[in-house]
Amino acid sequence: GNLRTALAAYASVRARGGTFLIRFEDLDMHNANMANAQQQLDDLASIGIVADENPVVQSERFALYHEAIAQLTEQGLTYECFCTRKEILEAAQAPHGGQVMYPGTCRDLTETERAQRREARPGALRLRASGATETFTDFIHGTVTGPVDDVVLRRNDGVPSYNIAVVVDDALQGITEVVRGDDLLEVTSNQVHLQKLLGYSTPVYGHVPLVVGDDGERLAKRHGAVTLADLDAQGISATQVTQTLWASLGQVGDTFLWDGVPRQPWVPPLTHGKS
Repeated sequence: GNLRTALAAYASVRARGGTFLIRFEDLDMHNANMANAQQQLDDLASIGIVADENPVVQSERFALYHEAIAQLTEQGLTYECFCTRKEILEAAQAPHGGQVMYPGTCRDLTETERAQRREARPGALRLRASGATETFTDFIHGTVTGPVDDVVLRRNDGVPSYNIAVVVDDALQGITEVVRGDDLLEVTSNQVHLQKLLGYSTPVYGHVPLVVGDDGERLAKRHGAVTLADLDAQGISATQVTQTLWASLGQVGDTFLWDGVPRQPWVPPLTHGKS
């Protein structure tokens, strides 16, 4: 799935004569390591994808994210939140089966109430979205309008969140086009809102449908051969993988066209469910 999305991103920017960038979003440093990062670069190179610049590594850029969070705080746009994930899920309702919106439990606490909660656990820092909505353009989904959540900007362990990190990095890297899986479509309105609050431009997005197994679930090891090494062991070359991914994106010939990309998840023929 990651290779397919990367191929779409690479081909799209090449068709426009642009610069292709890769970023390692390793904010969860407990599960990230540079050996895995190098393997990802090697896999991409094997299907002809090479970045035009050295990849940015988010774990090395925390100061930039904290600076942006401080700017939002100075504008009165943040507040402490002491809720656990379980408490949020119990209190929130997902609109039409979509993203779970923060129910606002800690939004209007008094300073005394905040002090009491700090004694029990450290607080995270959330964006005060005030019920905003945002609209953005997507190559596949067209014009999309979505609600803005009171997203976490800084976790209670002090680590900046994904939402603030990608917004800052997109701006500082001059990103004009973002291509990623459509599991992130619903959170994009949050990022667009942050872009506006911080005075950044909004890129055009391309949210590519996910790769799934025979059971309709996101592709994983349980579905069989899912990595290039797995497929190579079965005698399937990187060239064959590239050709299959290209066809799965609805492309014919050498020029990438977004109109050809299917709007439904893709079940790859190179993997087979395990019984």
